[in-house]
Amino acid sequence: MTPSTPNPAPGFNKAPRSRIATHPAAVRVRVIVGGEIIADSRAAIAMKEGDYPVVYYLPRQDVRTERLARTSHTTYCPFKGHAAHFSILNGPENAVWSYEQPYDEMRDIKDLLAFYPNKVDSISATRD
Repeated sequence: MTPSTPNPAPGFNKAPRSRIATHPAAVRVRVIVGGEIIADSRAAIAMKEGDYPVVYYLPRQDVRTERLARTSHTTYCPFKGHAAHFSILNGPENAVWSYEQPYDEMRDIKDLLAFYPNKVDSISATRD
C-alpha cells in the first residue's frame, strides 16, 4: 500500500491560531424536513469552529440519501476544502453539504453529511 499524498489545509498555515475541533457528538441527532425525519444518527461528529454554533456531520447510512440529489453547487473553505452540495427532493435546494476530499486536518468529516439549519425544519441533538 502506498502512502497517500499529503493534502494540508492552507488555512491553518495562513491563520495558525484558528482552531476547528471535531469529536464524536455522543448525542442522537435528528434532522426533520417537511415534517419528515430525513436523518437520525447516534454516530454524528460534532464540529466546533470559532464562535460558530456546533455543526453535526452524519454518516451517510444514517441519512435518507435516496431523498438527496447532488447539485452542481460547491463551496470552498481554506480549512476543510471543497464541499459538494445536495438538494432534498421536493424540498430545499443545496440544503446539505459534504467534504468528500477534505484537507488532512479534517479527515474526521470525510464523506459525512451536514445540513444547513436555515433550510430544514429542525436539527435536534438529544441524549436519549
